[in-house]
Amino acid sequence: MSFSPPPRPALGISATERETGLGKDTLRVWERRYGFPQPTRDANGERLYPAEQVDRLRLIKRLMDQGHRPGRLMAASEEDLQALCAPIAAPALPRSADDAMVRQFLALVKSHDVPQLRSALSQAMLRQGLQDFIVHSLVALNEAVGAAWMNGEFEIFEEHLYTEQVQALLRQAISTLSARSGSPHVLMTTLTEEQHGLGLLMAEALLALEGATCVSLGTQTPLFDIAMAARSQEADVVALSFSGAYPSRQIAPQLAQLRTMLPEATELWAGGSSVGRLAAQAGIRVLPTLPDALAALADWRARNGR
Repeated sequence: MSFSPPPRPALGISATERETGLGKDTLRVWERRYGFPQPTRDANGERLYPAEQVDRLRLIKRLMDQGHRPGRLMAASEEDLQALCAPIAAPALPRSADDAMVRQFLALVKSHDVPQLRSALSQAMLRQGLQDFIVHSLVALNEAVGAAWMNGEFEIFEEHLYTEQVQALLRQAISTLSARSGSPHVLMTTLTEEQHGLGLLMAEALLALEGATCVSLGTQTPLFDIAMAARSQEADVVALSFSGAYPSRQIAPQLAQLRTMLPEATELWAGGSSVGRLAAQAGIRVLPTLPDALAALADWRARNGR
């Protein structure tokens, strides 16, 4: 007997905002200006977005983050959108032992076997060591999971399932490193429109492993609160993470504004896949990769004699 998955429910506007990264005001403006999305209404007159429209909105958001204009994307067919995504959706995996490892984990995610996935991730971390596991295996896995979602091979819940298991593993690893606290004192968070916290946890684990004192505020912290926390915690460094889903055009002005709000002695680091093309700014260190974060830590210690 064949099994058909149940139809996915429509989402309210708040849930659609969380799933797509598009603000409620943007969704309403597009509805008026472009005729898309086309939500239905519930018994109370509130907007409901069908699952297919949510999928298309997520695709449009990712393409906008790559520099495409919304007006052009709204008029594009589904085939045209997929064609635009093709260059960024499927990074080639190396034909090696790492390739086999990635495919093993993708299969575990797809099987929905959470205990086995959790066990396999834990064993890989113990076998490789925390630093190598994060810098090599997790980076490759994150790219592969993102590609699988973009290619339609993973559902949203499967991507979330993977992310939650990795985050739980990293939090457990970080908790065992708390006794190694030392300098610098690093305050870590994301800005208000950045909901993705996996990159932040990966960086926190690496810095904590090297003996830094890391204090995480989690995700989506307003600039004013970051500045207040930096002073309260007497932070040597404020480190922000920007995933590929964060609007790249907003990064530079946000960083510039935060830089003016922080004490002069507090360094500002910006890491993640969205900062690779960020122009140099005074008082801001750009860290496109996780090894760059380790290099920044070594440089800070060399300058401060710690």
